[in-house]
Amino acid sequence: MPQPLVPLIATPNGSLAHPAYFLLVGIPGLGSKIHFWLAFPLCFMYAVATLGNLAIIFIIRVERRLHEPMYLFLAMLSTIDLVLSSVTMPKMASLFLTGIQEIEFNICLTQMFLIHALSAMESAVLLAMAFDRFVAICYPLRHASVLTGTTVAKIGLASLARGFVFFFPLPFLLKRLSYCQTHTVTHSFCLHQDIMKLSCTDTKVNVVYGLFIILSVMGVDSLFIGFSYILILRAVLELSTRGAALKAFNTCISHLCAVLVFYVPLIGLSVVHRLGGPTSLVHVVMANIYLLLPPVVNPIVYGAKTKEIRSRVIRMFSQDGR
Repeated sequence: MPQPLVPLIATPNGSLAHPAYFLLVGIPGLGSKIHFWLAFPLCFMYAVATLGNLAIIFIIRVERRLHEPMYLFLAMLSTIDLVLSSVTMPKMASLFLTGIQEIEFNICLTQMFLIHALSAMESAVLLAMAFDRFVAICYPLRHASVLTGTTVAKIGLASLARGFVFFFPLPFLLKRLSYCQTHTVTHSFCLHQDIMKLSCTDTKVNVVYGLFIILSVMGVDSLFIGFSYILILRAVLELSTRGAALKAFNTCISHLCAVLVFYVPLIGLSVVHRLGGPTSLVHVVMANIYLLLPPVVNPIVYGAKTKEIRSRVIRMFSQDGR
């Protein structure tokens, strides 16, 4: 099917050409009717992500005994997931329901910045949660003195600042390019590497900077998380009884699930993009899993595995039922 012609807008100096809008796509190989019906489970996922993360934030806010590092980091994670799902899912649902592909150029760049910056913040919070588990298991007597309320707040601010600073240049790096070829992105949302491939000018700076921030942010975080779990596993295996070892490691299960849900699709998406070649169903599915799954799965996992949150939710429903 031929793509609609996208009007170009010249920059004031006339040296660059930017499209008025980009065209988003759904899932390759599926017709408009299937896309229409896929919008409903997507809306359900958005509802689950919104209600689940809001519930976790509310419970941690009102329960004074949950004002501990592990739960404060969880509240940060839920806040990031809530914003990330709101940045991506409504636009995707609208695309599937109405078939309207257009997204305005600057709005696309804004969505792209938020997706990448929020992902970096989530990676930093997952690293902070790994450090919290490492100190709690390996140095339990020093946990309260190391991870004070002030320290947790500083870590949260540092995560926010790092995500903003590292990814703030991306929209400006994309604006310095001309887009005189196709203007159809290969996903249902805007990603840096996806937009960059649409340019007909030299993208070497974008490629180098994009690779740099991926390695220095997500790459470094994943290495430190892996190293933390090596030390945690060693400490757990040194415990005197099997019951104590299982109890200690059980406190890490929820976090470990969150790490796997976040990093496995991220690594897979990075690999398929680096390998190049035409965009396939694998590219799209990996990107959708990477963005849509964590906001939905994290509150379910933490709600099921965390006794304090689970008991509070049960009390809320039991009170409503009276």
